Amino acid sequence: MFVQSIDLNRLEFDDWAQSLDWIDHLPGGEKAARCALSMALLDGAAKLAGQPLHRFLGLEFGEQRYVTSFSIGIASPEVIHKKVLAAKDFPILKLKVGVPGDHECLAALREVAPSKLVRVDANEGWKTKEEALRMIEWLAADGNIQFVEQPMPAAQPDADWRWLKARSPLPIFADESFHGVEDVTRCADCFHGVNVKLVKTGGVHRALAALKAAQACGLKTMLGCMVETSVLISAGAHLATACDFLDLDGNLLITNDPFQGVSARCGILSFASAPEPYGLRVCPREPG
Repeated sequence: MFVQSIDLNRLEFDDWAQSLDWIDHLPGGEKAARCALSMALLDGAAKLAGQPLHRFLGLEFGEQRYVTSFSIGIASPEVIHKKVLAAKDFPILKLKVGVPGDHECLAALREVAPSKLVRVDANEGWKTKEEALRMIEWLAADGNIQFVEQPMPAAQPDADWRWLKARSPLPIFADESFHGVEDVTRCADCFHGVNVKLVKTGGVHRALAALKAAQACGLKTMLGCMVETSVLISAGAHLATACDFLDLDGNLLITNDPFQGVSARCGILSFASAPEPYGLRVCPREPG
């Protein structure tokens, strides 16, 4: 229904605010498609204004200021060992857990990076509040775990989340439990922070609104991603100053990224080598 409702004549770079409002009120729930339209519209509007997207949105982007974590997926201890070695230049790692071998996975990481700052993503893997608390207490003993994402399933009762939040020695962040502004009030009650993603919220403007709403309710904010190309990662990077933490490594996890935009040498986000000065600052990657 959403795709069939799109009228390209309603999308105008010089009237981008009204065009975004029209996109927001289209029927259907395809947030990824809304995100694509939002990015294309804002990219064109910012280019028309002769500005990079962050400045067009009233934000700034300072070089050498913003650091993304690098994700280490669920794997055998041997594979994790190799992945952490390969990511030695990244100052912050994000370890995926929520499986029977969690202890072995962290041990493998620590063999290579004994004191590196680590964020943990349990991906809804711990099924009860008691199990989640037990695992978080184990993680807290490490001393260099920053926070834990989505320790329980999103469908877990709010009472369980409140119970865990009150007892957790580490901050807990909502990911699958958070989709946008509509979830801020509940998450402020159940979590210490939220993971905001452009695809999940439905676009750049919606992600920015979600970040602001979450912070207004006292939540910490992280701008995250899926496995994505440099188009989405660069779009997210323009919002870097609007959040507390960054997990924008999706383009680093693929080998066939067809675009070039923001870079992340040693984990530091930079547009210094971006070929396009305005809009998203993204261009197609030249073959070879």
